[in-house]
Amino acid sequence: MSRYLAVIPAAGTGTRVGGSLPKQYLEIGSRPLLYFAIARLCGHAVIDRVCVVLSPADRHYGAFDWKPFAAKLSPLYVGGESRAATVLNALEALAGQAHAQDWILVHDAARPCLSASALDRLINEVGEDRTGGLLAIPVADTLKRAGDEGRSIRTEPRTGLWQAQTPQMFRYGLLLRALRSCDLAQATDEAAAVEALGLQPRLVQSDATNLKVTHAKDLALAELILNQAAG
Repeated sequence: MSRYLAVIPAAGTGTRVGGSLPKQYLEIGSRPLLYFAIARLCGHAVIDRVCVVLSPADRHYGAFDWKPFAAKLSPLYVGGESRAATVLNALEALAGQAHAQDWILVHDAARPCLSASALDRLINEVGEDRTGGLLAIPVADTLKRAGDEGRSIRTEPRTGLWQAQTPQMFRYGLLLRALRSCDLAQATDEAAAVEALGLQPRLVQSDATNLKVTHAKDLALAELILNQAAG
């Protein structure tokens, strides 16, 4: 039977958030952002293993207590120069441990508000899909194309546009082939690498609370969402 393995790329520096720490180690209630991604994935019954992929020079991960997740959690110090390179390095490191038909769920380290229901929906709806899929939300706002002077030059149609989130879920063999064959600098997510093979990943409805912390103000919003979920 196919297994479910999770990969959390956490080798970036996250400079847009500001501060001296990579953003995956910025804290909410004394816990780093990375904690919440790890806790959600390790807590799911069907996920057998969670690999957090770190920079070889990472000096922060060991400062936190990860013992509650020891049964499933494995750090891999094989981070690359881009997200795609980091995920590819992780898949290469899993060679001989993962099988071609195993499912790989790739989730952002700085996306702490993934709900149990959204994760369940992804796993259930992708199921035995021939390609795989990802959490996403339809674009709701009007989109403007900016010119060189920062002025709106036209309105872009939003029909059929979705905003990609994570986790993104693909078979190990397919994702490994996609990442090996794509331009790693241009593949901004796993779905883009799979699309480059001519395949069409399934879009699974998510919601805006599954936000990615990119700027400092996102950290406060993420804390609010987490506190409301806990309450």
